[in-house]
Amino acid sequence: MKPFTLPRFYVPYPARLSPHLDAARTHSRAWAAEMEMIGPAPGGEVIWSEQDFDAHDYALLCAYTHPDSSADRLNLVTDWYVWVFYFDDHFLELFKRTGDMAGARDYLDRLRAFMPVDAGAVAGEAPTGQDAPTNPVERGLADLWARTVPDRSAAWRQRFVVSTRNLLDESLWELANINANRVANPIEYIEMRRKVGGAPWSANLVEHAADAEVPAAIAGLRPMRVLRDTFADAIHLRNDLFSYQREVELEGELSNGVLVIERFLDCDTQSAAELVNDLLTSRLHQFEHTAISEVPPVLEENGIDPLARAAVVAYVKGLQDWQSGGHEWHLRSSRYMNDGPRPDGIAETSQRVADRGILPHGPTGLGSSIARPLESVLATAPQRGRAFSHVPFQVVGPSRAPAPYMPFPVGDNPHLPGCRRDSVRWARDMGLLAQVPGIWDEHKLVSYDFPLCSAGLDPDASQADLLLSACWLTWGTYADDYYPVIFGRARDLAGARACNERLRQFLPVEFATLAGATPPPLLALERGLADLWARTAPPLSLSARRSFRAAIDLMLDSWLWELANQAENRIPDPIDYLEMRRATFGSDLTMALARVSGERLVPTEIYATRPIRALESSASDYATLLNDLFSYQKEIQFEGELHNGVLVAEKFLGCSRERAVTVVNDLMTARMLQFEHIVEQELPALFETYDLAEDAQGALLTYVEDLRNWLAGILRWHQGTRRYDESELRQHPAAGVPPFGSPVGLGTSAARLASLTRRSSGGLGATSSPSGPRGHRPPPARPR
Repeated sequence: MKPFTLPRFYVPYPARLSPHLDAARTHSRAWAAEMEMIGPAPGGEVIWSEQDFDAHDYALLCAYTHPDSSADRLNLVTDWYVWVFYFDDHFLELFKRTGDMAGARDYLDRLRAFMPVDAGAVAGEAPTGQDAPTNPVERGLADLWARTVPDRSAAWRQRFVVSTRNLLDESLWELANINANRVANPIEYIEMRRKVGGAPWSANLVEHAADAEVPAAIAGLRPMRVLRDTFADAIHLRNDLFSYQREVELEGELSNGVLVIERFLDCDTQSAAELVNDLLTSRLHQFEHTAISEVPPVLEENGIDPLARAAVVAYVKGLQDWQSGGHEWHLRSSRYMNDGPRPDGIAETSQRVADRGILPHGPTGLGSSIARPLESVLATAPQRGRAFSHVPFQVVGPSRAPAPYMPFPVGDNPHLPGCRRDSVRWARDMGLLAQVPGIWDEHKLVSYDFPLCSAGLDPDASQADLLLSACWLTWGTYADDYYPVIFGRARDLAGARACNERLRQFLPVEFATLAGATPPPLLALERGLADLWARTAPPLSLSARRSFRAAIDLMLDSWLWELANQAENRIPDPIDYLEMRRATFGSDLTMALARVSGERLVPTEIYATRPIRALESSASDYATLLNDLFSYQKEIQFEGELHNGVLVAEKFLGCSRERAVTVVNDLMTARMLQFEHIVEQELPALFETYDLAEDAQGALLTYVEDLRNWLAGILRWHQGTRRYDESELRQHPAAGVPPFGSPVGLGTSAARLASLTRRSSGGLGATSSPSGPRGHRPPPARPR
């Protein structure tokens, strides 16, 4: 019995088959036999029989996913996929079934040595200080590495090392969850599946197969990162749908998206599968939006030459080919839930798929490989349209949110009364309370009570440090209110970019340039940022200052993302929203300053490990979603915003606001439970794995305590501030918005336009979203 009926997939590009398929089949079979992957392995275990290998048909996968590759390059890429699938099954048999965590660590540690970045690696030679390959996985990796890396740039090799190590090393995360019988929460799952599932690794191979390297200058920028991540998520979610029966029912796996949604929403398997497919479709829509809207500007802004631009276009096309080809292969391979191997003809496959009820009957026969993608696009158009269907300024009223789960106590600071007085004085001196542009007045600032937030975040802060924290929070929240008014309503993205560049000039990194080298501030935001940077940056080390500056840069860029969505009236894809919300909320800024106290004690690479990154992400997501619950009416009714987690859940799930509030609260709870799990289970294992000294362990535990204070303090502030009270919103609405929200309905667009344009004439100078520093302690991320 099948656990569910496969849903209707979004496959917008026709699949094409390489003419070199037969040669790749012959080559890959011979190579797998040479590496001893077929039949008994050196340890005696049989991972694949000859029948298994032939039925899986990895050459067909690669012939579909790389249809334009040369014969030699297709052979090489096919060998890579044979190797990665063999590794997955080999690791399952040796360690997932046995729960042998120590053996798994040793196994993975050995593999790292067979991936030298040096292009001169020689096939078959053992790495320095290590024995020769002892099993098919080591032997295959050594051979493939030497056949691949010499042809690629140093930047590509470094990216490939990272993605290959991720898919290998993070298998331990899956094993730990199996041993603990733990199913991940949805956000954690998506993030970890990218690493464990290996699709970023596949994206690197797309570059190699097409000889189309992404220029190093843009490889790490948001558009290219989003292309890679959406590509990865779509591949993995599709695979989860096809592999649920094998992984969950036969192998006892817990790392499957359908199972994750099934458990999180407490729904039946068919409903979970439909939601996973909706998310898959949303990620592909995001891929297309990014390729069309975000990639061309980044090529222009970074001066990418025509040859490199052509490589980027070929790369994007290669990712598209992979999606369609991978889908066709899943319909054929014996590894997955389908009716068995299929003929090679695409049209015939489409007919058989329709006959099985997976898709409604569409066109078949000659030309159907083009017609069916068109039908797929039309079928998913309503889901795409929902993202652009929001009517701003609807009267929604206050939300009734359940009490958030908060396991940590909140502290207080004896300097709170003085900080309240002095922070208002600072805001006045900086010009934040000026009548032009009239964003805030003193009543507003006092009612927001940012010092209350700072007092909970750092109960032990000195009077000066507490004031610095409150001023950062004041500046960033003012900027968050200013930015949509000055730039958003006028759709002035060029002005916002120019403003960002001005603000960056007030953030010098070198100590010698901290004074005297910045231009005179012209606006309140510039004046406030210049003052805060000059008070915060000098005591920091150069590396800490760079991290601090990088976090602010990330935040600045995230505001442009918000403005672009606002201009298009586009509600973000759920995953893109959650990941960008961390940046718009200023979470990276919080983390950067929170690490300062342990900078000299904790090795830099520790902060890049999965447990620490997961700890930070779970804390950030709890804080951002908490803010979305409290700010829903303010944003949706009074400000015409669409960057709110409750609204994103409403539109994606097609549910009521009450249901969306429950889902957001459940996500918050899941992220907090993950935070606790990491502290209790994963940090001790991290300490042991890296043999951290006691002072380093103590510094990390202090960091954990800072994050706990951050979370507890933010909750207490949301419960105590009047920023979200309807009475305050009606008396002191956002600049340029009528006190009862704008009218909605037929004939009201002109009334809204008139109300907005009265206040839309502003100059350069805005920024949004702080997370200002408390001396050297974590600064509060800004509320909305």
